[in-house]
Amino acid sequence: MIGQFASHASVTEAGDPSLPAALVLHGGGGPRTVAPLVARLGATRHVFAPTHPGWDCTERPADLTSVAQLADDYLELLAADDAQVRARGGVALVGSSIGGWIALEMAVRAAIDPRFEGLVDRVVVIDSVGVEVAGEPIADFFSLSPRQLAKRAWHDAERGFVDPAGLSDAERAVQAGNARSLAAIAGSAMSDPTLLARLAAVTAPTLVAWGASDRIATPAYGRALAAAIPDARFAQIEGAGHLPHLEAPAETYAVLEGFLSAGR
Repeated sequence: MIGQFASHASVTEAGDPSLPAALVLHGGGGPRTVAPLVARLGATRHVFAPTHPGWDCTERPADLTSVAQLADDYLELLAADDAQVRARGGVALVGSSIGGWIALEMAVRAAIDPRFEGLVDRVVVIDSVGVEVAGEPIADFFSLSPRQLAKRAWHDAERGFVDPAGLSDAERAVQAGNARSLAAIAGSAMSDPTLLARLAAVTAPTLVAWGASDRIATPAYGRALAAAIPDARFAQIEGAGHLPHLEAPAETYAVLEGFLSAGR
């Protein structure tokens, strides 16, 4: 068990504690967007899925204002169980959207900071944001209407569209709070202009999985991200957009599970 993560009330845990560990990091839509992924990976991994501070009505410290800070916080939690984590071969980081950005920042830091050596076993990013790619801008998420967001984020826009008129007051409050936290931590551009170059430091095996129909960050953006990481593998998922694990789960899990089960 990774004690420091398990002790947090806002962490979902799945799988047998004797299995290799995985840390699943959600995107701007909150923990519900990775819940099926947590359940699936729990069959072969001991999975921890934190709710980022400020999401789903959790408290966000006023001084938490960047993805880099959150990545450091999560690495510190892993390092607090240093011997236990290393004894289990390190942790697989699995991040969706801004969760992928957090995972990338963690992978860079783990590669260059001796305190975190051996903590990260491998990395999976799913339709990540966080880098700047010339000619491939990230969609302006905060300017999109719900209908526009569904068209950008989903292969099947009708499946992804959520009509705000059908939401309860509590659900609207969660959405608004998540959006505020996303803006505070990821910024309006949802990227760090220094990150693409810094990815050259990553030493952990990395899989970059991407929905072919993603128009939040295009497959060309994903390929550029993968090309910046030494020996990273890029896998395109057909019939899926920004959340391929929700829209094309069988195809996505086949790619993810093959990568996670492979020897280093």
